[in-house]
Amino acid sequence: MSGEFHPSTGVTPAIAPRSYATYKSPYGPKYTVNKNVMGWTFKSASRLGMTLAGFGGVAGFFALYFFADVPKVRKDIWQKVPVIGQHFVKEVPASDNPF
Repeated sequence: MSGEFHPSTGVTPAIAPRSYATYKSPYGPKYTVNKNVMGWTFKSASRLGMTLAGFGGVAGFFALYFFADVPKVRKDIWQKVPVIGQHFVKEVPASDNPF
């Protein structure tokens, strides 16, 4: 009765971890419990990591294309891309230069 709800106080006492292993019947199905950290198995964590990496890659490409007209991004990043770098070279003609 020590691990039950007490209506007089409204508090459920903390339950200590069991010090014995759970019973596995020799006649039941053979099963194993996957190793986990706070409920996250390696499979679920790797699946989440791949999903987040995909979204991060798409967000990075979006940011590069969105800021492609910023001179610093255009000069330091886009002009150094081997195939399409010449597309981002912007030269101002002398007639448009106010100085």
